[in-house]
Amino acid sequence: MNGFLNLSSKQRKFLRGLAHGLAPVVLIGIKGVGEDQIRAVEEALLAHELIKVRFLDQKGRAEKEKLTAQIAAATGSVVAGAIGHIAILYRPHPDPQKRRIVLDPVAEEQG
Repeated sequence: MNGFLNLSSKQRKFLRGLAHGLAPVVLIGIKGVGEDQIRAVEEALLAHELIKVRFLDQKGRAEKEKLTAQIAAATGSVVAGAIGHIAILYRPHPDPQKRRIVLDPVAEEQG
């Protein structure tokens, strides 16, 4: 899994493109990140591999970046991007047979 923690800029761009049409599946409110939010992100990553998280009440960019990093560290995911109040997280399915997203450099160049 360590290979996925160091995504190239092309891989991040590819993931952001895939996430474009996705709706946020986890909402982070004024209380920040707790066990329930981490559990929700874990379940969503297991089901989808690529998800959006929406921050509802966090005003500053630094605060959102800190919370996003905290979520990524707690879930073993990687931040593919962040735009406004939305963070995009990616974690490949632990079972290679069930992976939906393939980060293949050859496929990226063709797609």
